[in-house]
Amino acid sequence: MRKDINIPEVENVFMAAIQEWNDDFLDHVWNVYLINDSDHDLHDIMVVSKAFGTLNGEMRKTSLLRHALVEMPAVSAVKIEMIENSVLALNNEFMLTYFIGNTLYDRKYTFKAGTLGKQTLEEVPILFKDGVIVR
Repeated sequence: MRKDINIPEVENVFMAAIQEWNDDFLDHVWNVYLINDSDHDLHDIMVVSKAFGTLNGEMRKTSLLRHALVEMPAVSAVKIEMIENSVLALNNEFMLTYFIGNTLYDRKYTFKAGTLGKQTLEEVPILFKDGVIVR
């Protein structure tokens, strides 16, 4: 039975965190983007995010945040959410679900605790800015 289920592999769709200036906070913040570097339009997109981990020996987790998008064209990027500085010490997880045609795709992306920093920057495709990419 299990061998009959086709689970498609996510290709050329990933998450990137970019540090940008925020006028409201008067500081640099990390914004997470969904990057569609494929030749296909995505539709019925759902992103569920949370942060979890251990701080000062105590297990911590944030509430779930849900983001829905109707469509996303091929070779494009969209800002999903800002990661607050207080949760940078936690694992920040983004569960992505979307359709290409009638095929459902899903994937989990995790920015591990402490990985958002200048030492892990690389150029993000499409946006052409330095950021941290999780593929």
